Amino acid sequence: MNKIMFTILRVLDRYQEPLSSNELAKELLIYGVDLSERTLRYYLKILDEKGLTKIQGKRGRIITEKGREELNHAFVSERVNFIISRIDSLAYLTDFNLDTLKGNVILNISFFPQKKIKDALRVMAGIFDSRCVISNRIKMAKGGERIGEVMVPEGFIGIGTVCSITINGIFLKAGIPITSRYGGVVKTIDGNLSRFTALISYEGSSIDPLEIFIKSRMTDVLGAVKRSSGKILASFREIPVVCLAEGEALIEKMASKGLKGNILIGKPNQPLLDIPVGVDKVGMIIVGGLNPIAAVEEAGIYTDSMAMSTLFEYSKLLTFNEAVSFFFFNKTYKSS
Repeated sequence: MNKIMFTILRVLDRYQEPLSSNELAKELLIYGVDLSERTLRYYLKILDEKGLTKIQGKRGRIITEKGREELNHAFVSERVNFIISRIDSLAYLTDFNLDTLKGNVILNISFFPQKKIKDALRVMAGIFDSRCVISNRIKMAKGGERIGEVMVPEGFIGIGTVCSITINGIFLKAGIPITSRYGGVVKTIDGNLSRFTALISYEGSSIDPLEIFIKSRMTDVLGAVKRSSGKILASFREIPVVCLAEGEALIEKMASKGLKGNILIGKPNQPLLDIPVGVDKVGMIIVGGLNPIAAVEEAGIYTDSMAMSTLFEYSKLLTFNEAVSFFFFNKTYKSS
């Protein structure tokens, strides 16, 4: 199984419902795989013949159990760098405009059991009022509805939160190169970022580090918000020293436009929270978009999250309070 077939299986494995060839082609672009219609059909035919995928009528294809087994046993070399490739591709595809507040941003998608959704929302309310999130705008959807390209399973409620990789896209559009280095857990003291307690490099990782930290219950987001001391999800990035002033100005502009998540920027060629930087680089720490979901897990409520799941039009997102009210009290509610 080559890299292209592995990527096709990986994409199909992320979705609960069949994907058409057009939908699959769009998703593959996010992973840096650009195939013609004819070439995609060629690879799908091979996967079908091997029993790794299966056609579901006109709805498209799904991955089979045999396909999942093959995916789980795929060579490590195929899985390594999977996340960093997705980060770079999504950042490039982001076209969010800070001036108009329109354009695609990157969403994390999380699923909650329908019977637990009110409890989960009560937990998340305080988090969305804090600086532990990049944006307090979200998208909610019921089972059977979509958030972007992602279908919410029956019996669950889906919530899309703005992923911090959106910041990468904003920096790139401003002409500032930015590199994602680590996903981690940061200890906070008196509301200030203090030190990393855990780090996983994006390079060489086949799973988003923040998903690992959430399921491992390594966070204390509730403590960070309620007592100003705890452990939150964050990531470490680097930008060139020559872009420092422009980067600081861009961070201020983002805050003025509602993207008020906690962002800490370091000094040229100096470690930031004891994390060293490359030559002529500046370190930058950005809070993770999955912090509200981590808080829900801390409260003992099951969640299932997919970081960096889909691109979504920012202007269609509502603030947390607006989204909750609209979801429960608007009888004409429809998914978009």
